[in-house]
Amino acid sequence: MSQGQSGSGISRVKIFIAVVVIFAAGILFAGLFNVGLSATNEMEFCTSCHSMQVNLEELQETIHYKNASGVRATCADCHVPKPFVPKMIAKVLAYKDVLHEFLGTIDTKEKFDQHRWDMANRVWDKMRASDSRECRSCHAWETMDLSEQDRMARNRHSSARDQGMTCIDCHKGIAHEEPDEPDVEEDVAEK
Repeated sequence: MSQGQSGSGISRVKIFIAVVVIFAAGILFAGLFNVGLSATNEMEFCTSCHSMQVNLEELQETIHYKNASGVRATCADCHVPKPFVPKMIAKVLAYKDVLHEFLGTIDTKEKFDQHRWDMANRVWDKMRASDSRECRSCHAWETMDLSEQDRMARNRHSSARDQGMTCIDCHKGIAHEEPDEPDVEEDVAEK
């Protein structure tokens, strides 16, 4: 009987050690995962690709980059959702940006501009689908003091709110150059 007890004692010790090791590995993984997520949300990471220099230069000329309040919107503030599942989807889908960097699809301003309309529309469609969720993390109807806005902004914001419009319906090109809509005739000729 003593052998059975010592055998089960060893089993309990092994189970305890296994649980501790798994728990420690989980904490380590979670920590590294968070560090990785945080690092890939930094402006330096986002603009480390040559093709993103065009976007950075445009952003640096806007009120979202330099303003009286000193609050700066970074790439992640506008392009990476805060909720976990949408954030993970955005991170996974970002592979295409890396792919196009390696393929050289958008590695010059000229190539970037050739694709700007399609890229911008994909971003705008995502923003519309989320009711401009990322914009609203800073700009919410509830916190806007319309009486502090000039008459035109006050009227437009009031009307937009009443009509259920979302930020991107009016504020395209707020942080990056708004692309020209391609001529339909040119598109048909190219096909």
